[in-house]
Amino acid sequence: MALAPDALLADVHRRLEAADVFGDLERRGEALVARARASAEPAHYTLAHEGGAWWASLAMADRWLSESIETDLVQSGDSITELLEDELVELDLDDPAPKVEHFRSEARLFTFRARVPGQVTPDRLARFMLAFEACFSHLGDMSAA
Repeated sequence: MALAPDALLADVHRRLEAADVFGDLERRGEALVARARASAEPAHYTLAHEGGAWWASLAMADRWLSESIETDLVQSGDSITELLEDELVELDLDDPAPKVEHFRSEARLFTFRARVPGQVTPDRLARFMLAFEACFSHLGDMSAA
């Protein structure tokens, strides 16, 4: 039997707090929002249940922060999807990494987002969020605070 989004998020919240890699964590409806701990400008990671799927995202209002991430990717020649896949392997999640979308949201936030693949469990959702954070935390000015 699948857990309801509220129960999943409560468990994921506990796991992410224990991992101690994010800033403040808070629940917002069917989403868990975590402040990026060391970014040069405010940014936040979100795990959200939308349209029957779970999505991980990194969003920021600052265009220059988003561009600093893009610049690192262009200079290194790495694909963000490949970098995410490397982090997923490190955390023993063997599903192929989903495509990472990059866009400006309706809320005018520069957003990187990926659908969480595979079976939905608190452990898998938490590990995916940790991989997502590890993927982005060393790009651009995400560690420049």
